Amino acid sequence: MSGERLFDVAIVGGGPVGAVLGALLRQGPTPRGVLLLERELPDLTVASNAPDLRVFALSRASERILRAAGAWDALRSTPSALCAYERMHVWPRDAEPRGEGSLTFDAAELGEPDLGAIVGNDALQRAGLKAFLEAGGEARAAVVSDVVFHDRVVELATSAGLFSAKLVVGADGGRSVVRRSAGFSVESQEYGQLAIVANVTSERAHESTAWQRFLGEGTLALLPLANGQSSLVWSLPRERAEALLATDVANFNEELTAASAGVLGRLSLTSERRNFPLRRVSAPHYVRERCALVGDAAHIVHPLAGQGVNLGLLDAAALVQQLDEAAREHEDPGALRVLRRYERWRKSDNEVMSLAMDLFNRFLAFGGDGVEQWLQRGLGFVGRSAVLRRPFAERALGLAGDLPAIARRG
Repeated sequence: MSGERLFDVAIVGGGPVGAVLGALLRQGPTPRGVLLLERELPDLTVASNAPDLRVFALSRASERILRAAGAWDALRSTPSALCAYERMHVWPRDAEPRGEGSLTFDAAELGEPDLGAIVGNDALQRAGLKAFLEAGGEARAAVVSDVVFHDRVVELATSAGLFSAKLVVGADGGRSVVRRSAGFSVESQEYGQLAIVANVTSERAHESTAWQRFLGEGTLALLPLANGQSSLVWSLPRERAEALLATDVANFNEELTAASAGVLGRLSLTSERRNFPLRRVSAPHYVRERCALVGDAAHIVHPLAGQGVNLGLLDAAALVQQLDEAAREHEDPGALRVLRRYERWRKSDNEVMSLAMDLFNRFLAFGGDGVEQWLQRGLGFVGRSAVLRRPFAERALGLAGDLPAIARRG
């Protein structure tokens, strides 16, 4: 064993989900020694001025988890970090943007101040790390090369030395080192699509609304930002996306405005264009003795509804709840019987969401047959009925399903 002290929990991956998990573990009723290992830790003493092109649509459940972690106030203290959105407006390619075939979820119908908030990846990570460190967590900038499992501890070989813990949590994304070292298999489906992300200005105000259009060749989303701009997430077949990435700015702006059906008037780039490939990933198992996976290390869903980080934060909250219950019973946090309760809880919910996103992508974003037309008619029907809209809106708020205690209504 190494000369390092033994930690209760070692988290590999200091992105938003890993950082918030660490903060929750430190904020809980049971004091724990928590180590967080991340390849590159941001300097929290220096503000980040770079535009954050990767954004998330945080649900109300995620907001409550962030409050419990002590990260929400850090986000709110930076005016540009958060943009609450009050409505979500969805329409298919064959419908008018604001016409009868569209669907709008409005926070006012639910008696809520908003449906959630748009936040950048960098801002969310920084808020989580700040909360974790202020709660007494220990973070190291290190690359993890291997994870070795023993009967009572786990050893982590890293560029910063050897560390040991009673439980290791893989929060290290789709190419998780923890997942590979633990011997977990993974099921993966490539969509053959790229998501183009950028920030844009619009001729008309975004109206604190998240706009989404199913195009028949993908999905276009315009998410409101605090500075009045919108974050673009445009999912398309790879060949089509690559052509748009290669074209000049003026032509891109024309194509983008046309794809949005002019819902916000003329759209213009204000940032560089980036892209990432889209795939669906699911680990058949999330846990083994002394190991658990959370977030993208366990599952990756299509981004068309912006649910990825919300699922990861729910994973974090559910795992902490199970570990807290185990501590009250004086159970070992790395015991398989403890971790399996977490796996049974979250795996079923995550798979339902993954399947739903897959079907939306297949039949609404692309379609091209009778199923697409049937779903489009159904979209318009739901849009005309407040009774039918409510359960969908509650799902968008993250208030439906078997939620961890800290994510439920107060």
